[in-house]
Amino acid sequence: MTPHGPVLAGTRVLITAQRRATDLASALVRRGAQVHVAATLGVEAHIDEETLVRRTQGLIDDRPEVVVVTTAIGFRSWLETAESVGLLDELHDVLADARIVARGPKARGAIQAAGLVADWVAESETSRELADYLVAEGVDGLRIAVQHHGAGDDGLETTLTTAGATTVPLVVYRWGPPPDPEAVEQSVRDVAGGGFDCVLFTSAPGAAAWLGVVRAQGELASILQLAREGRLVVAAVGPVTADPLVNAGFTPLVPDRGRLGALVRAVVMHFGRDDLGVDTRGGRLRVHASAATLDHEVLPLPPSSLAVLRLLASEPGAVFSREEVLAVLPRASSDPHAADVAVARLRDAFGDRSLVRTVVKRGYRLEPVPQEETA
Repeated sequence: MTPHGPVLAGTRVLITAQRRATDLASALVRRGAQVHVAATLGVEAHIDEETLVRRTQGLIDDRPEVVVVTTAIGFRSWLETAESVGLLDELHDVLADARIVARGPKARGAIQAAGLVADWVAESETSRELADYLVAEGVDGLRIAVQHHGAGDDGLETTLTTAGATTVPLVVYRWGPPPDPEAVEQSVRDVAGGGFDCVLFTSAPGAAAWLGVVRAQGELASILQLAREGRLVVAAVGPVTADPLVNAGFTPLVPDRGRLGALVRAVVMHFGRDDLGVDTRGGRLRVHASAATLDHEVLPLPPSSLAVLRLLASEPGAVFSREEVLAVLPRASSDPHAADVAVARLRDAFGDRSLVRTVVKRGYRLEPVPQEETA
């Protein structure tokens, strides 16, 4: 069947990023999604991302002999920025060919997490030790990339250039506290309550921060269960961003290319899959977190009827008793009439009473198209 509405119609998507959230939200809204933004981290505004990307491309075009990694979060953020503009694979090749020196065990851990090897580590975690080591080894004539974390040159580059090196400074944006902590906490509660279809992540620190709030609220098990049941999609812009989610037990949706446009396309393709939903005579039925659609057109359903539809669609063709229907209504009721009203409203929304049938003395069932008609 040909869809009548946008593919993401009826879906509710949570964006956890502050950086480029407006662009990401606009792309999703154009495809029909309802978008909510709750940034898990703030971003310091003094970083020039355009310069960072330009210098990264410069390192790809003119490879350095040495790369200095000063902080774990700064190194990961550099990779994430490269990932977001599609340069991660090329940058990884550059790093693999260079000598990498790290300022401390945390920086080394980030290097190892990226599948790379640090040739030397300053155990004192000081730039002075890094400078002394490199100058003693000899840097005259070498091209050296120095990854900073917001603070700029702390004397390291001056020492290296004085010793004859050419340096390429890489100043990476810094993370701050979330702009609205209460909004983040509420969004986690909403996700755990089944209120979102998809949560999007664009940075590993942002994913780690979100998981920290999830754990603090004791909601990790419930959110993991929603993901395992297919009721929640957790999506990351690339493998670096996905890593904290994987470690927490999720299987994130990750696009083939680490770019925001590719992330949006991956989400669209996921929710447009032919195997999602139920074929009915009225069209392809999909039940989302807060809405249901027929061929991507949103049905006007009150919460009670949506709850009933979710139950019936969980096993199309199966009969559910009036008691089972009553049990899923948002406000508990023992009045059989409440179940009848919710089903009646559901039929009205479909515009076809035959899609939900009453089985005399047994209950109700959603009527799917027979398999032989869809084959």
